[in-house]
Amino acid sequence: MPIVALILGSESDKTVGDKVYRLLKEFGVEVEYKVMSAHRSPKALEQYITRTKAEVFIAIAGLSAALPGFIASRTLKPVIGVPRAVQLGGLDSLLSISQMPPGIPVACVGIDNGRNAALLALEILALKYPELAERLTKYRRELSEKSVKDIGDGN
Repeated sequence: MPIVALILGSESDKTVGDKVYRLLKEFGVEVEYKVMSAHRSPKALEQYITRTKAEVFIAIAGLSAALPGFIASRTLKPVIGVPRAVQLGGLDSLLSISQMPPGIPVACVGIDNGRNAALLALEILALKYPELAERLTKYRRELSEKSVKDIGDGN
């Protein structure tokens, strides 16, 4: 079974984290859901990163948003950062996550857009797990069908 590590920088990130968790579980993915700070508990976080069997990391963080970069600097596994709108409309977090130094990439989704982080993690896992690829194909088909509406002839 595929495993995703979902790490929040603080409890205040739980509103976004819960949405990510639910979507991943809907697709049958095991989720290791944790609150661990890159600043307040770096040793515990580093131990977790090096020991987990997770295949993809999703890190949700606001303000300086160092969490995704900290994780990426300690693993070769894909890391997806979700910036939070805590201050400055989330622009500070977005820039912190998206402007990683060369050599330590972090994928970055939109501010508070945990849904896209979950879907990106599922797409990465679908490369290895054909059943996930099938479920994502079905999800995309249903999404497309919902977005096409017949509004008549406009009169």
